[in-house]
Amino acid sequence: MRCPWPQNDVLMTEYHDHEWGIPVHDDKKHFEMLLLESFQAGLTWKTILHRREGFRKAFADFEVYAVAQFTIQDIERLILDVGIIRHRLKIEAAIGNAKAFIAIQKEFGSFNQYIWQFTGGKPIANQFTNHSEIPAQTAVSNQLSKDLKKRGFKFMGSTICYAYMQAAGLVNDHLLSCQFRK
Repeated sequence: MRCPWPQNDVLMTEYHDHEWGIPVHDDKKHFEMLLLESFQAGLTWKTILHRREGFRKAFADFEVYAVAQFTIQDIERLILDVGIIRHRLKIEAAIGNAKAFIAIQKEFGSFNQYIWQFTGGKPIANQFTNHSEIPAQTAVSNQLSKDLKKRGFKFMGSTICYAYMQAAGLVNDHLLSCQFRK
């Protein structure tokens, strides 16, 4: 049985079946997911996922060092880019978050080393049978949000952090009945 997911949306189905909840250990992929989740604040994941390629082009293929060097001219260019969410504060946050991401890499050796400490180095495997059981945030996402904000991240509230944790496989929230549960 499949997780209840928008079956009429091929992109969403592909994302669910082949990406969502699979543990990430690559810093570039972590940065991509953090950037996309930060833009999701107040929007649906479908809205972001359908603009993913636009984000990839606009944000230098999610190369954190390139994004950290973006200038005022880049911000103005991005505000005009119809392929992404054109929200000035989120765009500015993405650049600042890139700088904070690099600082974490320098402190911990990699962002991956940093992020997996929040779950003890392994995914939190939840045992949910119904989507209504899945929380929007947890004590761990609260802790992560607080730490990221302390390190300079923006648009990283607890709900966004939990969504990121799900996407990056730090949390496995596939329902027990889902054929893609690992």
